[in-house]
Amino acid sequence: MTLLNDDFLLTTPMAKKLFHDHASKMPIIDYHCHLDPKEIYDNRNYDNITRIWVNDGSVGDHYKWRLMRANGVPEDLITGDGDDYEKFIAWAGTIEKSLGNPLYEWTHLELKRFFGIDDVFNKKSAPDIWKKANEMLATDDFKPRNLIKRMNVKAVCTTDDPASDLKYHKLLKKEEADNGFKVLPAMRPDKALHLTDTTFGEYLDRLSAVSGVQIDSFKHLMAALRQRFEYFNSVGGRLSDHGLNFFRFEKASDDELNDIIERACDNKPLSTSDIDKYQTMLVEGLMKLNKEFNWTMQFHMNVTRNANKPMFKSFGPDGGFDSMGTQPDIAQEFMKLLIDMQTENEIPRTILYSLNPNDWMELATGMGDFQQDGVQKLQLGAAWWFNDTFDGMKRQLTIMAEQSLLPNFVGMLTDSRSFLSYPRHEYFRRVLCNVIGEWVERGQAPDDEDYLGQIVEDISYNNAYNQFGFFNKD
Repeated sequence: MTLLNDDFLLTTPMAKKLFHDHASKMPIIDYHCHLDPKEIYDNRNYDNITRIWVNDGSVGDHYKWRLMRANGVPEDLITGDGDDYEKFIAWAGTIEKSLGNPLYEWTHLELKRFFGIDDVFNKKSAPDIWKKANEMLATDDFKPRNLIKRMNVKAVCTTDDPASDLKYHKLLKKEEADNGFKVLPAMRPDKALHLTDTTFGEYLDRLSAVSGVQIDSFKHLMAALRQRFEYFNSVGGRLSDHGLNFFRFEKASDDELNDIIERACDNKPLSTSDIDKYQTMLVEGLMKLNKEFNWTMQFHMNVTRNANKPMFKSFGPDGGFDSMGTQPDIAQEFMKLLIDMQTENEIPRTILYSLNPNDWMELATGMGDFQQDGVQKLQLGAAWWFNDTFDGMKRQLTIMAEQSLLPNFVGMLTDSRSFLSYPRHEYFRRVLCNVIGEWVERGQAPDDEDYLGQIVEDISYNNAYNQFGFFNKD
């Protein structure tokens, strides 16, 4: 069988019908990614395929970086200042050995969909691919905006700090009609959450300046964040995203929180209880703001961050040194949060992701305790990060179906820093169609293309379109 043929991952007649006649025609809403809005606005050609595929300075795909390190590639040819062609050859040598890893399929799918290159990517084919790809990258068709349009993307949500001025979002908003897609901010207030960072006090000063609220108490911190919700909302923001690497539920009074903030700003020692209290109350305040502004709130939890301390010190975050977290009771602690918030009816629309799949069943069953308000308020998010694989996607879809309502699922996102990542949506849609096709084959679902096709189209695009409200009239 040919690598990535038209029916790859599709093993039943119904799966093939659902993908080719339904999923493949649907546009894309990428409601969580890490693309830089400035790059979209500047719309410049990339110098070569290494710059868009491996790294461009300190920015790049840490999925690839981790595999290259595992293959013994020197750091100079990964994130360093090594020759771009040598980096490309090193990546080709890594891909040769990555059979079974999702990057093997993603890499070939990106070559096929963007560059029309069907060759198997390895060190032997790399020189010719380097030449062909770079010739195309020099053309207008391969500028960032055209790459987005080519994949039929209608909305891109970037990841933005509350203190951001959203300059490039506002500039891009003026050009939406010409671009044919929206670039919208999604708030990520992690810097307000991480009070143990030595720069926490400096961050609050920055947030004070941009919001016009002098932050000298927890109450004023929430007032400043509320102002930022108003600002993001005015630019089209409709989602927030929150990294809960760990979480333990512990309530606190305003006086306790004020004291914790003061000590954090002075870089004084904080106890585990101090951190838990602050994080709990800040998350509760943010949930209330998301509910007030009718946003969807995303929680990404159970991650071990920056485990390689020497490399973190020299490179910084997002270098490929994170891994699955192992807090065994994080889902239970999060349920305590939902129980407390439900007493005031302050749970917003929420998508729950955990990097540890051991949490999925507890989250999926727990969220069922709080579904109300005329919508499917809580969802188990798409298979995230290290789970973003054939088996991980299949498991997440199955749990969402078995414990909730899969036809209401808002579907896939790229969570990527690369403009070439959009074929991951195609990959997800193929897995989705195959899962449903297998149900039909086993007699678990009706052999009804119209019915199942509508479900596939909804998960691929319509549900996200309807839930997030990106296209509602102002």
